[in-house]
Amino acid sequence: MLQHAFKEWAVICEALAQGQQAIILRKGGIAEHEGEFNVEQTRFWLYPTYTHQQNDGVNDEAQALLKTVQANRPPTGTLRLQLWAEVTGIYRIREELPALLLSHLHCWSEEAVRQRFNYRVPGLNVLVVRVYRSPQAHETTELPAYDGCRSWVELATALSTEGSIPVLDDNSFRIVQRQLDLLLSPTAYA
Repeated sequence: MLQHAFKEWAVICEALAQGQQAIILRKGGIAEHEGEFNVEQTRFWLYPTYTHQQNDGVNDEAQALLKTVQANRPPTGTLRLQLWAEVTGIYRIREELPALLLSHLHCWSEEAVRQRFNYRVPGLNVLVVRVYRSPQAHETTELPAYDGCRSWVELATALSTEGSIPVLDDNSFRIVQRQLDLLLSPTAYA
């Protein structure tokens, strides 16, 4: 059972669902304390959002995913949760070049990475996440309390994760972790 959710663009949630990425890049939401991102939970539902989602925010390969999520968008006022994630590592990137070297591991466009990295104080958080798919989608009402530009939401009720399976098999996930360790270990914190 999980009661917390993490807001992310629907297209990124779909990339995570398909195993095309196993990281989340985060700067911090406007409604977060001092605009800084903090990992409040290490296990959470992925909460697909459509606000601020932009065609030029994702790379060319992800454009088809963007069309798919728009076509499958739930009705207004409905929140559909089927994926949850567990944070297995956290990196704080302090220089732009390492952030750009991760392009093969995510769907953000280079321009979106540069903008987020340089917003306010330069830097970017990378969350390594093991993503799981619940056997059924949980549909619930999207409450006004969930609104706003923030990363974390406490759901009205906890939802079952029973029967969930990982999106990536153990070996594929270890490969992602090794790549990140090789690229980012000098900039890491845990």
